[in-house]
Amino acid sequence: MDCIAGVPRKPWSLPFTAEPQEVAALRRIMRLHLGLWGLHGVIDAAQLCVSELASNVITHVGTGTPATLVVSMSGSRLRIEVHDSDTRALPVLLDAGLDAESGRGMALISAVTDRWGVQLQADQKVTWCELPTGLASAQEHSGGARVNRIEALLSGYGCEQARSRSATHRAVSLVEEAAIDVVVDVLHWLRAHGRDVDEALDRAQTHFEAEVAEAETSTLSGPYACRWEVARSGVSD
Repeated sequence: MDCIAGVPRKPWSLPFTAEPQEVAALRRIMRLHLGLWGLHGVIDAAQLCVSELASNVITHVGTGTPATLVVSMSGSRLRIEVHDSDTRALPVLLDAGLDAESGRGMALISAVTDRWGVQLQADQKVTWCELPTGLASAQEHSGGARVNRIEALLSGYGCEQARSRSATHRAVSLVEEAAIDVVVDVLHWLRAHGRDVDEALDRAQTHFEAEVAEAETSTLSGPYACRWEVARSGVSD
């Protein structure tokens, strides 16, 4: 793990206007950033949270309200914040009937997160939540045994250059090139031993997609699922 054990996950923020059409854009941006951070397992839950937090501003503060999305790591948790200027409209968790058509936002957030809350500041309100990532630290990678094995292999493929640099996109690009070199060498080895390279690539892609799908299914049926269903059955904000 010497070459890329530290994944740079610097906090980022994005001003937005509380409009219904902005919610889909925020979801896409969240997916993009979490993909770059290697946090694929929490993308769906994070998208839900940003949707509900933004929608909460639209519903309870008002359409057109200036707001800001802030995303960071809080230890090993993913922290999502939405800032707005109204310190009076505070989200709360209330009971609701099964037929309620709206107002379940904070219940859903409570169902999929470790914790959430509201911070009142002099000129703004910060509604936040934190999602467990399963990582041991904010810089650790995810991916399990396969990722650990390839990181050990990458140590001989130019990672010394990346290791000597600060944690920047340039360093990540160098490691990506090293990973591609590994794949190319494997393909040369297969060809030298009379194997069909295209067939090997197809089989590898099939195995990869199956394992990703299995991991995503495990996430959805894991710690979030039962709490999510309970929340959807009738608690509201």
